Order: sequence, then C-alpha cells, then structure tokens
Amino acid sequence: MDKDPLVIVATLACIVVVAILAIGIGGFAKGGEFNRKYGNKLMRMRIAAQFVALLLILAVIALR
Repeated sequence: MDKDPLVIVATLACIVVVAILAIGIGGFAKGGEFNRKYGNKLMRMRIAAQFVALLLILAVIALR
C-alpha cells in the first residue's frame, strides 16, 4: 500500500495543504505587508489544494 503511486500523491497533496496553511497562519500572525498582499491568495490556494487532496483521497478509497 505504501508504494501505491496514488497514495504517495495524495500524501504529498496533504503536505502541500499543511505547508500553505502554515505560511498563511504565519503571515497572519506576523501581519504587515506580507499578510495584506498574500493573505487572501494563500487561503484561496489552500482551499483549492484541499479540494485536490480530498479528490485524491476519495480516489484512493474508491480504488481499494
């Protein structure tokens, strides 16, 4: 199971979601120009990445 390419891609997608979330929360906590410029864009990117990750997870479950 751990060598299934779809599981690996789904795991990487989840890691990307966590990374985007961490950058967004860090920017929000710090505030300033970075948050004003990229705050909403990061959160929209997180939603899109979560959607892709969810589809990949559902594909893994459906193919099992």
